[in-house]
Amino acid sequence: MIYVGIDDTDVLGSPGTNKLARSLIRRVAAKFRCIVAVRHQLLLDRRVPYTAKNSSASILFEPRGVGSIEELGEWLRRAMLEWFIEGSDPGLCITGRVPPEVTRFGRRCQQQLVQQQAARDLAAAHDIRLEGLGGTEDGVIGALAAAGLVAGGNDGRVVNIGNHPDELAGQQDVSLLLRRGVAEVRLIDSGKVVRDGKIDVGKRLRPNYRHGRIVLFVEETPQGRRAVRIC
Repeated sequence: MIYVGIDDTDVLGSPGTNKLARSLIRRVAAKFRCIVAVRHQLLLDRRVPYTAKNSSASILFEPRGVGSIEELGEWLRRAMLEWFIEGSDPGLCITGRVPPEVTRFGRRCQQQLVQQQAARDLAAAHDIRLEGLGGTEDGVIGALAAAGLVAGGNDGRVVNIGNHPDELAGQQDVSLLLRRGVAEVRLIDSGKVVRDGKIDVGKRLRPNYRHGRIVLFVEETPQGRRAVRIC
């Protein structure tokens, strides 16, 4: 497993970090299979410079054959430099191992203000590749946090499953959602597992990452079952 974190890659009016994550997945698809990409909500505070929501993104990859973590890192780095938008402060994290200290760092970034040097020192202590790719390079904070949070397995909203080229929308059969990689569909109020029928997933399928699994939470409405978005 290879853990990737990216952050602070956009400015107002430009394509966001989630779109970049999906672009990166397509770019390396021939040699690296995407397992999941996840959006993580970080601290919302006026002291933190962010575009809209202060979210970062993580991607889990598996090599197809002999692809190495070093090769993946160089491909992603080049792609992000090509994507660079003046005024953004992108950061990239890539590692094959995420120690508990990094997951705790990710949680801290959701609760309090964190300085760039803290991210760099932690990454260096654990030999994790972490680099800024422009601007102030403050994106290294969220990039490291994203890698830690996805490794923790219990945070975030899924923005890409595997290498599927399209995004499901509207009414969908539970059986199709399961075939596309959703591990479980569950009623949010009772916790009951939904095994069949249709779900209105809205404009885009956006399940959550919980206990290392992709889980879609739904609610009962007079019009039928509808997906619920959770950070």
